[in-house]
Amino acid sequence: QVQLVESGGGLVQAGDSLRLSCAASGRTFSGWRMGWFRQAPGKEREFVAAITWISGNTYYADSVKGRFTISRDNAKNTVYLQMNSLKPEDTAVYYCAADTSAVRLNRRYEYDYWGQGTQVTVSS
Repeated sequence: QVQLVESGGGLVQAGDSLRLSCAASGRTFSGWRMGWFRQAPGKEREFVAAITWISGNTYYADSVKGRFTISRDNAKNTVYLQMNSLKPEDTAVYYCAADTSAVRLNRRYEYDYWGQGTQVTVSS
């Protein structure tokens, strides 16, 4: 059974940095697609970033390009989201997602597996 466990969220000030981690277990993840999404109160869950496990190709939402970096550590089965220059509008619950065959990596419906989420709060 696939399990995704996020960690690293917290309360920071605008301009600060955080690194989120998503520890994946239960399968061999080579060939999988991994994504980060976020959901602010009263809003839809939105795409943040994605990475393909083997090739390491990365994809970003326009709102985070140049500030966030997604990466993976194959040996640890862990995906990271390095978030720099955080803004109050980045405040949300951040979710890790995984799928074996997602094509449109920015669409949440393409992912079958989700973590429980980690809260990120950015104060102004």
